[in-house]
Amino acid sequence: MSQRQQWVCEAIRKIEADFNRSADTHLIPLKLPAYPGIDIYLKDESSHPTGSLKHRLARSLFLYALCNGWLHEKSTVVEASSGSTAVSEAYFARLLGLPFVAVMPRSTSPDKIAAIEFYGGRCHLVDDPGQISAESARIAGETGGHFMDQFTYAERATDWRSNNNIAEATFSQMRLEPQPVPAWIVASAGTGGTTATLGRYIRYRQLATQVLCCDPEHSVFFDYFRNRDPLQTLPCGSRVEGIGRPKYEASFMPDIIDAMVKIPDALSFAAMRYLAAKLGRKVGGSTGTNFVGVLLLAHAMAARGEQGSIVTILCDSGERYCHSYYNDAWLAERGIDIAPMQAAIADCAERGNPLPDVLTIAGQL
Repeated sequence: MSQRQQWVCEAIRKIEADFNRSADTHLIPLKLPAYPGIDIYLKDESSHPTGSLKHRLARSLFLYALCNGWLHEKSTVVEASSGSTAVSEAYFARLLGLPFVAVMPRSTSPDKIAAIEFYGGRCHLVDDPGQISAESARIAGETGGHFMDQFTYAERATDWRSNNNIAEATFSQMRLEPQPVPAWIVASAGTGGTTATLGRYIRYRQLATQVLCCDPEHSVFFDYFRNRDPLQTLPCGSRVEGIGRPKYEASFMPDIIDAMVKIPDALSFAAMRYLAAKLGRKVGGSTGTNFVGVLLLAHAMAARGEQGSIVTILCDSGERYCHSYYNDAWLAERGIDIAPMQAAIADCAERGNPLPDVLTIAGQL
């Protein structure tokens, strides 16, 4: 065995040992007064060592790069990320003793930048969010490193059949619940890797569960789901960190998503705050986006007299967003008024009234 192969084997052992030391994330039941026949669960990915759903992705990307021969003991690891993926990749780079550079928009939250630096990563900030991939490739080339490229490899790096991916873990935890096969799983898309894993696993296991993908206000994924135009772009990125993209990404696979909904940011942030109050702890903005999707489905199912279970993802902790989504001054500076949306979210969750007519839906709910 060559010295390089020995290093790769040891690196994989370290990652697998790290995984072996961790229990799976919790599945939290949530009761909503308006929907007694519908069981709602939150897959709490904030309890990973790096605090978010992206911990799973980072682990998969590192294993994929190692097994493809793309990483060696002198590699600089580079990633284009708005925050959470970079935090998790910085963790794994430190575990392997490799330098890490995160290329991200200058608007990324200071809390996420601090988390990346805590794990030894370096943050390279750019003014144009549309250039982070090109800048990542440039830095990787100049350092002789490797650009992880989550937006290309997320859907193929994860073993969607098993290996304790988020789908397998969730369905295993649901096994003893009153309605063990969810009617719906609700997720949002950053790379598209999570919805790809969920959709593929559901088909592989021949389950009746459907996937609803929730897209934030400033993102093209919803439009691509409807028109399949890969060239459409937006001039700005999503204000909900970690989800939504200003252009189509290769890891987003619309054919295994059953329905999509476009959600205004004000409604996402209002839902985030409602859910935080229900749980007694802060959750992130993407979790608020997901929760809007849950309410939309619960209301539709109840209106048809259906019962069933709905599972969604608690993507990360809201502690990273105290300066932004939980800061009224930050919202006011951006012209985001969540007060009427907060009342509407509570009205839907507690009294069963429909959500405001501000959502755009594609597919059959």
